[in-house]
Amino acid sequence: MRLLICAGGTGGGVYPALAVLQAAENFDRKAVFSNSTGTSVEDQDINSSFQVIWIGSEGGMEIGLIKKESIPYKTIPAAGVHGVGLKHLPGNLLQLLRGYFKSRKILDSFQPDVLLFTGGFVAVPMALAAIKYPSLLFVPDIEPGLALKSIARFANHIAISMPDSRKFYSRSDSLSLTGYPVRKDLKRWNKQQALQILGLKSNIPILFVFGGSKGARSINRALDPILGILLQTMQVIHITGELDWQEFEHKQKDMIKNYVDPQLVERYKVFPYLHERMGAALSVADLVVSRSGASVLGEFSAFGLPAILVPYPYAWQYQYVNAEYLESQGAALIIRDGELSEKLLSTISEVMCNPHKRQEMSKSMQKLDKPEAAENIYRLLKGLVPQSAKKGLEQ
Repeated sequence: MRLLICAGGTGGGVYPALAVLQAAENFDRKAVFSNSTGTSVEDQDINSSFQVIWIGSEGGMEIGLIKKESIPYKTIPAAGVHGVGLKHLPGNLLQLLRGYFKSRKILDSFQPDVLLFTGGFVAVPMALAAIKYPSLLFVPDIEPGLALKSIARFANHIAISMPDSRKFYSRSDSLSLTGYPVRKDLKRWNKQQALQILGLKSNIPILFVFGGSKGARSINRALDPILGILLQTMQVIHITGELDWQEFEHKQKDMIKNYVDPQLVERYKVFPYLHERMGAALSVADLVVSRSGASVLGEFSAFGLPAILVPYPYAWQYQYVNAEYLESQGAALIIRDGELSEKLLSTISEVMCNPHKRQEMSKSMQKLDKPEAAENIYRLLKGLVPQSAKKGLEQ
């Protein structure tokens, strides 16, 4: 099977697609991934049972991540056109046109049996170019973004992570509730290993504050003045993101210089990002404070992790929809971005000081977990592959 994955961004689109690849345990990895000699997709053995190519946007955040996994990667120009001002519209339309013709060239060269779309504007030109090829659209967020809404009509089948996504589609006959696929490496840590690698103690509650790879400045700013209070009763894992990293690294050094109780300083673990250790933090946390991008639907439920969600206010409403759904299920509480300084401390205390409430939220979050999500999506992909290309795919 020749699989073309088209996904942009680093969270909601890229990680689910990586999880689907991990679920394909029966393929020949040497055929799927480039080797150290830099073998191109065109040079791979066309008789291999499984081959994949990843399509991303030019300058996309996902480039480093995909290349690190040694997955063959190609870029196409892409840009949004909905809601774009007249000044930028001609340039964006030109980018879309360039992306369409480059997509045609890639399709003619690779000849995929099936395509997987998971998000980002990069999917639009590829979907337009790939109309004659079978494709599966995975919708990470509950409400699809503008790019995924625009290409839904071209997909043969649509996979959704949560049941509330059904209301955004009328094609019930080609819709499957698969769950949100989570990478297997996230769950490789047992609690003792995770505590040890992060330098944490098992007898003190753990708060995880996370704003994404770039960080969430408003969350960081709201945490800063209350950090000393929180450390009196809990440990804090804080992912600042690259933008605010130096400021909070200096804050930790200042705490030591100003003779703050060394035991309290030890309770504060601050990182720009955790990368491979992200699963360790999720494994040991008792409560998380974060934005509410698509990944919270799968990753928090996989760990039964109660959440305080702060939807990003300057994007489409999808983060609010995700957060409101988790809150309606009893798994999360919501703080509006503008209310962080007023409510963050009291809301954290409300949950952390009430073990029964935390346990109930954890149970509610865990009920949403669908551990077979990646396998479900992979089965749907195999079902779309033409019979002539199914040799070697049987489980």
